[in-house]
Amino acid sequence: METTVGAEEAGRTGWYVDERCTDCDVARQLAPDLVREGEGRSELVRQPENETEAGQLLAAALACHTRSIRPPGGRLDPAAPDPFPLALDAHVLLCGHNSRHTAGANSYLLRRPSGSWMMVDTPRFSEPLARRYETDRRFTDVLLTHRDHAAHGRRWADRLGARLWIHEGDLDAAPDADQVLRGTAPTDIAEGVRAVPLPGHTRGSVLYLADERYCFSGDSFYWARTLDDLEVAQSVTWYSIEELAASLARVADELRFEWLLPGHGGRKRLPAAEMALRMRRLVRRVATLRPRPVDFTAVRW
Repeated sequence: METTVGAEEAGRTGWYVDERCTDCDVARQLAPDLVREGEGRSELVRQPENETEAGQLLAAALACHTRSIRPPGGRLDPAAPDPFPLALDAHVLLCGHNSRHTAGANSYLLRRPSGSWMMVDTPRFSEPLARRYETDRRFTDVLLTHRDHAAHGRRWADRLGARLWIHEGDLDAAPDADQVLRGTAPTDIAEGVRAVPLPGHTRGSVLYLADERYCFSGDSFYWARTLDDLEVAQSVTWYSIEELAASLARVADELRFEWLLPGHGGRKRLPAAEMALRMRRLVRRVATLRPRPVDFTAVRW
């Protein structure tokens, strides 16, 4: 029989990664000193040594879409303090509670100067999470970056009283969207927020720029810790790597941001000029890539 373990009691002893792990990288993002990439799945480096590290491991456990980060012999205490939504800075929160229906993708809350909020991609849906996220917040929009992350979009938009956005190239994944982006021209969708179509990972992939500071890139590109640089998931490109190369070349000079906030892979903050330099280098690298079979194990996190 499973025993229930609270965060404090389990925080420093016996945590492990179970066999359901899909090597999605989420736990490594949240507890980088405790969880590492193993053979096809994450593994613990060591047990947490203090309350800060215990909190990081708890966050990793609550974000994991397969619930593979586990305390000894049981499940997390439902009363354990939930750190999500987790502040990345004053205007962006990480939702956590990633969903198996979006391949474990990260999602975010974006605060606007008016005091309203947008959700970029979505966590798994539950009523308790909805109550947590909407506390003291008024939502206007749920922004989907592409079809792989659309599973809960309509339900979240309806629950939050918000408009659901998707690009026409992926419209069949959210046919009841309220707002449909079309073509490849960047579109201002709210004050300070621009949708930039970026076909490649999927036909309807979009990134969202906010305030020339935040870039929500979906699965178009991410920060690879193994390279210490921007990267694309060449081996998990469903539509066309050549189209992604062309898209990046078309928009790279228009993208100004400091925070890279992807659906999968590492997040990173750098000065805007440094990000721009790295984007230009990424464009040159991706232009040399050619199609290859889909292979999740080949992604360089």
